[in-house]
Amino acid sequence: MNLVRATATIGSLTLLSRIGGFARDVLQASLMGAGMAADAFLIAQRLPNLFRALFAEGAFASAFVPMFNRQVGADGGRIDGAQRFAEDVLAVLLPFLLLFTVVMVAGAVPVVWALTGGFPDAAPEKFALTVDFTRLTFPYLMLISLTSLLGGLLNSVGRFAVNAAAPILLNIVLISGLLWSGSGDDVAAARVQALCVTLGGIAQLVWLLWWCARAGINLKLRTPRLTPQVKTLLKLIVPAAFGAGAVQINLLISTALAARFLGDGAVSWLYFADRLNQLPLGIIGIGVGTALLPTMSRLIGADDVPGAISQQNRAMELVLILTLPAAAGLVVAAQPIVALLFQHGEFTAADSLATAAALSGFALGLPAYVLIKVLTPGFHARSDTTTPVRVAIAAMLVNLVANLALVWPLGHVGIALGTAISAWVNALALWWVLRKRGHFSLDDRARRLLPRLVLATLGMVAVLFGAMPLLAPLAARGFAMEAVALALLIGGGGLAYLAGARLLGLFTVKGLVAQVKRKKA
Repeated sequence: MNLVRATATIGSLTLLSRIGGFARDVLQASLMGAGMAADAFLIAQRLPNLFRALFAEGAFASAFVPMFNRQVGADGGRIDGAQRFAEDVLAVLLPFLLLFTVVMVAGAVPVVWALTGGFPDAAPEKFALTVDFTRLTFPYLMLISLTSLLGGLLNSVGRFAVNAAAPILLNIVLISGLLWSGSGDDVAAARVQALCVTLGGIAQLVWLLWWCARAGINLKLRTPRLTPQVKTLLKLIVPAAFGAGAVQINLLISTALAARFLGDGAVSWLYFADRLNQLPLGIIGIGVGTALLPTMSRLIGADDVPGAISQQNRAMELVLILTLPAAAGLVVAAQPIVALLFQHGEFTAADSLATAAALSGFALGLPAYVLIKVLTPGFHARSDTTTPVRVAIAAMLVNLVANLALVWPLGHVGIALGTAISAWVNALALWWVLRKRGHFSLDDRARRLLPRLVLATLGMVAVLFGAMPLLAPLAARGFAMEAVALALLIGGGGLAYLAGARLLGLFTVKGLVAQVKRKKA
């Protein structure tokens, strides 16, 4: 498997999903604004998303996939034994998910209160809405967990595109719900969105079941048994979940602090800012991380440690080449980006300014978020899921302390900055541990590339700062001209970065295209 090619496949489909997600966010901002109903829905949505990151995507991507691949390797490439292992996992997972979902839906009142403190500065209706919406959204956890199991199977046999395309279905369902609910009642629109989260989960599960059947993977329901392999997986799941879900846990902490200490709108401002910040993370970081883990597992299983380290170096190069300019662009041009995308209908100019300030804070940590996705497979491919969770817990404590220290002087922007600081602590700690153990080091090629990458990014930043005042009059002449001005700003910054990269010998577009087209020898 070619890492760049697999990353491009996953990333392109993730891009389509993110475009759909932005269309949904634009509609949501226009119909719901950034008030009570929007905050209630976003908090209700955050809960199943957290558990999805912890026990669905986190556990299966980090613990299940390496075990499945090792079984395939041990069986000489046949998947019969690995499929039986997956069936044993499903037999234990399904009843647990059913029970957990019932408990969380029944206990929505104390769960929401623990998260928000009952919204001490808001109207009582906000708490009641959040509880109602949580009961509508939480079944999504069970559905997406089963989807993640099937997606892990398909990733393990090289069918990355199917799983990467599944979130597109969720966005289609959510957008359809917004269009059906119409305008004029933000509470009704929010309730429809909460219901559509679960309906979208059903659509994703059906999609994965269909493709698994086409790939000849038909899991049978068996009586739950704690086989030795299942026991091993369960031992790996908890640390793997916390390690992979550290970013979502930090965002949950941020949401909880905003709900407790800040007024209406703060939760929504942080959400919309995070959504923009997640675009390069989803396209680059998740794509590379998904493609890197099976590759590193096989290389380490074949005792090719230098090959695994080289793959991780190339992955780091790839993500930083794409992420550093993206992060710099989001920091510098946050306001015009937010205004063009969201400042319509119920979403005001004040909401745009507040969201843009949060986006700049989040984006300062974007390279760290992506590096976490590249560094964590270095542990999971060696069946070490304990170290990343220890690092993640330390980073979460840093996030909590930083958020509490910064929320008072800086409001919601302090929460975004605290989250970025925590991400850098997480990434640097993972790098230090891998280096200390001899499992990773920057090779000569990476050491030559990184300083030049920073210089090219700084050149792009200078161009953006110079162009923004020149394009401001054009942006003030209506929506169409605003879009043209932003396109010119982004295009000019991109050209400046490519020119700097060319002058510094960083990379060439032709070289990147050749890597994407190149097949494994």
